[in-house]
Amino acid sequence: MRFDGRFGQSGLGIASRSKGTTMTKTAKAQTGIMSGSPTRRELLAATAVAGAISMFPRTLRAAAAGEAIRPFRVDIPDDKLADLRQRIVATRWPEKETVTDQSQGVPLATMRDLADYWATDYDWRKGEAKLNTHPQFITEIDGLDIHFIHVRSKHEGALPLVINHGWPGSVFEQLKLIEPLTNPTAHGGSASDAFHVVIPSMPGYGFSGKPTETGWGPERMGRAWAELMKRLGYARYVAQGGDWGAFVVDQMGLQKPAGLLAIHTNMPATVPADVDKALLAGEPAPSGLSDEENRAYRQLVRTFKQVDYARLMATRPQTLYGIADSPVGLAAWLLDHNDADGQPAAAVASALTRTTSATGELTRDEILDNITLYWLTNTGVSASRLYWEYKGGFFNTKGVTIPVAVSVFPGEQYEAPRSWTERAYPKLIHYNRVEKGGHFAAWEQPMLFTQELRAGFRSLR
Repeated sequence: MRFDGRFGQSGLGIASRSKGTTMTKTAKAQTGIMSGSPTRRELLAATAVAGAISMFPRTLRAAAAGEAIRPFRVDIPDDKLADLRQRIVATRWPEKETVTDQSQGVPLATMRDLADYWATDYDWRKGEAKLNTHPQFITEIDGLDIHFIHVRSKHEGALPLVINHGWPGSVFEQLKLIEPLTNPTAHGGSASDAFHVVIPSMPGYGFSGKPTETGWGPERMGRAWAELMKRLGYARYVAQGGDWGAFVVDQMGLQKPAGLLAIHTNMPATVPADVDKALLAGEPAPSGLSDEENRAYRQLVRTFKQVDYARLMATRPQTLYGIADSPVGLAAWLLDHNDADGQPAAAVASALTRTTSATGELTRDEILDNITLYWLTNTGVSASRLYWEYKGGFFNTKGVTIPVAVSVFPGEQYEAPRSWTERAYPKLIHYNRVEKGGHFAAWEQPMLFTQELRAGFRSLR
């Protein structure tokens, strides 16, 4: 994709550099090419990125000099934010649902309250600042521009880690993990717990390029992340994923790229073939299951009754024009995800009335940061196509034979039994049932999630 100070057709102001493009002032500041007198903001941006690059392996510094890896900074034009607010205010609302629960979808009152706040009090610049706090980059892999955050730890021997988000998420999901993972001594850990952290935006999501051809499913993403880690100079590393990210790391486990030591998943694929067959056929659970396995079966039956959004995206993603045209339509679509406690996901629904959190639970602004990112990058439809691309099973065993760490959160769509997990991942190096947290575990409970990553990969140090 060609960058000219804007992102594709959406008109996003960014700082990225590409052959034959005109650089923005911020881009020049980041790359040390200045025109006129730099502003304080530009100097700070340049200092931050230059400092980050100076910490990278020599191979990365050489690549950056050759523009294979380009510094990136988010800077959305004011007119795009004004347009967003105008569209929210101009929403044509439907009538109220005819039920007293959420069985018909996201309630009208919920959406009206959220829209009122979104149009008047929500500040995207705060979310933008969260992203710009961390070094961000763009690199082209397999013909597509990939956006990623890359933060190296100051601790010697830190373990490189690539973290994968899912749908309806983005790199916003993992931002709260960066500091405790890279700087563990300030967050209840030891220097030996440190990670170098890489968080890419999946193709079609966020600031990554939008595929213009078919074939960008979890399998191709797995190969792309292996290339990204190689390009960053990491000869050995681990990978983590939840939701679609769990599919990607499972594929990486099947592909076994050079340097990949192990994977961690918080949405493990453990369902045995006979159980998966019964689920898909709508039959009773096979005989002989333990109490824990029967409970997981019932959870999966419930989950499969709540994924009509996935079925539509898997069959007719291009039909979703409404989520590219209406911010409120997009928000409702992204909110109508499920977790163990309901649809819309209870963790997300409760966040819509939470303005602050001392322990890391989701807040209303964090939910809107993610939704607004989808809107500003116009990635509602392009992100949905991932469901169409993937043709494999969902929770069924995939055959991964490399070392795997598994964390089971109680609010996940199903709680994987240890018995199934041990069979699905024969080189299981960690299994733990976490006390709280759910489908958006890194977003909901960042410190518990951090502790799981430390424990899960500790044996590889």
